[in-house]
Amino acid sequence: MFENLTLRPLPSLNALRAFEAMARTGRATLAAEELRVTHSAVSRQVKALEETLGVRLFMGPKHRLELTEAGRELLPALTAAFDQIAGAVGRIRGGSEDLHIAVNASISVKWLIPRLTRFAETYPEVRLHLAELSSHATSHRGADAVVRLVPSARLADPLVTPFIQSHLGLVMAPALAERFAADPLQAPRLAAVTHPQGWAIWAALAGVELAQAREQPFAHLHFALDAAIAGLGAAVMPWPLVADYIRAGRLAAPFGFRKAESAFALLAAPGVSKRGLDRFRAWLVAEGKTTEAPPAG
Repeated sequence: MFENLTLRPLPSLNALRAFEAMARTGRATLAAEELRVTHSAVSRQVKALEETLGVRLFMGPKHRLELTEAGRELLPALTAAFDQIAGAVGRIRGGSEDLHIAVNASISVKWLIPRLTRFAETYPEVRLHLAELSSHATSHRGADAVVRLVPSARLADPLVTPFIQSHLGLVMAPALAERFAADPLQAPRLAAVTHPQGWAIWAALAGVELAQAREQPFAHLHFALDAAIAGLGAAVMPWPLVADYIRAGRLAAPFGFRKAESAFALLAAPGVSKRGLDRFRAWLVAEGKTTEAPPAG
């Protein structure tokens, strides 16, 4: 007489979390770091979820996985749901003055952390917690906001607050610049694995042609930057990360800097409303205004 209204059981919550983290970060290893489990555990959970749902969620070789249509449909709903859960838990814990910010490692090391004393002195009641944001991610589980380079096309998003326009330039130690004064492009090239197109983007902006040459890879921009300061070669860097070094005479920029189609920005998590976040956002904008303009090419 009555239909059975019992809902079908949902897949494992751990499996859903593993898929969401892997799809959002783009790599099983990064998902494993975020979830504090092993790489193999993430892979097993995602495979189990695919078997439960009866669909493939990823396709392609292991080193270059892409979401299937089913995966693309599932991801945004899961991300929104887990963000809401994280926000609710944070509010219940009563940490209204705790602020969780995820930031790209190089921005954190070379720009944000050296300035945080000023934020702490201005807003001592805000307890700031920093987490590393993976290179291509635009959100981080449990973070109220993220700080990263954002393409100009996204700057109109109401959740995005730009605070420094990005300019790119070729930088090297002064001694190396003197050695290659006739043609700075002949200096050894340093590159960041997280920004593999850096040299090509700068060359297009500067209107120069790059000859084929080997690039010495480093895991992060700040590793390549430190190598440039040490005189190992030339690196393409955004102005905010190197402004202090150029001002101090530890780096030279023989071609100056060119405006890029991106900006350093804060991306707030959907639905987050915190006094601490408002204050951090305003502080970032104020800090951005104190950054002097880069030398033109």
